Amino acid sequence: MGQDKIILAGLEFYGFHGNHPAEQQLGQPFIVDLELYLDLEPAGRTDALEATVNYGQVYRLVQEIVTGRPYKLLEALAAAISDGILAGFPVDEVLVRVKKPRAPLPGSFDYAAVEIRRRRKE
Repeated sequence: MGQDKIILAGLEFYGFHGNHPAEQQLGQPFIVDLELYLDLEPAGRTDALEATVNYGQVYRLVQEIVTGRPYKLLEALAAAISDGILAGFPVDEVLVRVKKPRAPLPGSFDYAAVEIRRRRKE
């Protein structure tokens, strides 16, 4: 497996995830960063979309997951995203970072986040 990757950063969607009832009722923004690991040499040689991952389709999948059913934990949301990408796209590995800029925490902070990295099972 090569270390080539496609990066999608700062995908922002409105979702209803959180452990507190108010979070699931009112919703809030979530920001997703992705790194998709795969061999990009064929795409570089052929200049053909079929030789790579269509990141417009990845975007739509992530949008569907984040704006869909609510999850209590960021860990579960990130796992759903990674599972969907591994099931639907020819990537060897995926890194998913889900940021929650309005997490119910006291004080000042940029965001709470979870980052997971999953590899295709052989």
